[in-house]
Amino acid sequence: MIHELHNNPELTGQVRLIENITYAAVAGRPLKMQILAPWTQRYPKQYHTDPRPLIVFVQGSSWRTGRMGEEIPQLVQFVKHGYVVATVQHRSAIDGFAFPAFLKDVKTAIRFLRHKATKYAIDPHRVAIWGTSSGANAAMLVGLTGDDPRYKSHLYAHESDRVDAVVSCFAPMDVADTFKASAKVPGNKLLQFCLFGMDTSKWPAEMAEMSPLDVAKPGQDYPPFLLMHGDADQVVPYHEMVDMYNKLDKDGYDVEAYRVKGANHERDFWSQQVYDIVLDYLNQKVK
Repeated sequence: MIHELHNNPELTGQVRLIENITYAAVAGRPLKMQILAPWTQRYPKQYHTDPRPLIVFVQGSSWRTGRMGEEIPQLVQFVKHGYVVATVQHRSAIDGFAFPAFLKDVKTAIRFLRHKATKYAIDPHRVAIWGTSSGANAAMLVGLTGDDPRYKSHLYAHESDRVDAVVSCFAPMDVADTFKASAKVPGNKLLQFCLFGMDTSKWPAEMAEMSPLDVAKPGQDYPPFLLMHGDADQVVPYHEMVDMYNKLDKDGYDVEAYRVKGANHERDFWSQQVYDIVLDYLNQKVK
């Protein structure tokens, strides 16, 4: 028997992966991103794709250059729910790019995406950032330092790097505390020298500038925050999320937090329930 199916003329539910996009080049090194967009976006002469809210995703990498494809299989579902998703790389501290290089890069990527909003069917007025581990540290800092001239490069300078919501999964909120907790991890001290320089007397100030817990101040125009962390995390202590939540909540900011029971760093943290919570949150705050 030959069975019959209807075609899909509107390309409903189909997702396009746009690979190897260069958003900047620093010291001769290209900085890359990948974009997940609706399939209709590939055929602009045949289909009109309404602008969609954007999720900028920063994969954790211990402040090295992360693998962009790590979460792409899971992020596809967000495109099917009406978003465009961009996974973003940044420069590696181990390659000699100290803080705040990674933060400047992520902000440049946001401005690039706003600059190219029409091309990629993005609504530049609805932008969220979502990070994991060191990528969540970057996401938190982006949310707390919107359009801060200290972290703005000359590229796409006419665009804003502000975001409308932040999702943070197991972020280092207190960088000094994170390095102390992971003191026995191979490469810990080397990474600190790479991030903060050879003069150790300057490390406390550098670490504070890189710590969302220290950066957050009362009376600012911050976006809403969703914080998630496993209470068995062996890399970034769970109490850092609690401390960050308490500080933001005390200062009157829009913040929600979830404790993932028994979850270690990355690994068993993820579940469909986590993704559903993030989706529901972004639908409320951004979409």
